[in-house]
Amino acid sequence: MNSAQRHFANHPALPHLALIAVQILFATWPIVGKIALRVLPAVSLVGLRVAGAAVVLFALARATGRLRSIKRNDWPLLLLSSALGLVFNQWLFVTGLSLTTAINSTLISTTIPISTLLLGMILGTDRASLRRTLGIVVAAAGVLLLIGRSAHEFSSATRTGDLLIVANSLCYGAYIAISKDLVKRYNALTVITWVFIVGCIATIPVGVISIARIPLRDISIGVWLAVAYVIVMPTAVAYFLNAWALARLPPSTVAVYIYLQPLFAFALAPLILGETLGARAILSSLMIFAGVLIVTRRRRAKIIDESQALETI
Repeated sequence: MNSAQRHFANHPALPHLALIAVQILFATWPIVGKIALRVLPAVSLVGLRVAGAAVVLFALARATGRLRSIKRNDWPLLLLSSALGLVFNQWLFVTGLSLTTAINSTLISTTIPISTLLLGMILGTDRASLRRTLGIVVAAAGVLLLIGRSAHEFSSATRTGDLLIVANSLCYGAYIAISKDLVKRYNALTVITWVFIVGCIATIPVGVISIARIPLRDISIGVWLAVAYVIVMPTAVAYFLNAWALARLPPSTVAVYIYLQPLFAFALAPLILGETLGARAILSSLMIFAGVLIVTRRRRAKIIDESQALETI
């Protein structure tokens, strides 16, 4: 890698651009996932998603020579990261999504940055400054305004699904907080590949048992294409980019980008559902961007120094 390529790879804006791409991909996953869930049970989709992404990530890691072995004393942290960030996270989210509304799940997911920051403070991997706290509050207010009081309904009919999404948010927040040490000690591709390989141990058997009850002839080409998209884009690509950015930014900064998911989801609505965006959506969008900017704004020199000290992917 020459000096120009190294300078580009260490550019302080790249982790933030990666996180924006992650949220765009994550925002498309419930939309495409709903297509697959019309035919496939939740645990079947999770099994296919985890197994497929594990194959894609393993092939990429081997092809680029980035796959490293995990030291024995790091395996407990790897197992915990896989359980929180993948196995329980996916089971809880997909099952919860099938039992509640997309609006409710979007609203509840805004608790992830808060749980990430709190767990990061407990573990000593992050600290709560006035600036970050203010940014989280501003972005959260923007999401609440975007959804609006009249746009969601927490009722007994969706309570089970809502509680599963709450548990999912806690798991993902914990995953972001605890996995930072791993992605700093190894490279991001190594860590996320092993996270998915370990996740296969639990998700594949359950998924196989579930999908065996469905006649394959009932699964259309459109459903398989939806599954393929979910495996590659909002899973393999998104998880890798998220881990890559986590090695270069504080966990609370990575987590606050989650506030962009509902923004992108609502932006896609006019294209997919023919809905229109009013003044509320425009104002809330500005608030979300302002909150993210407040949290992510750091001294340029400090970011460059930290970025140059990290191994590039």
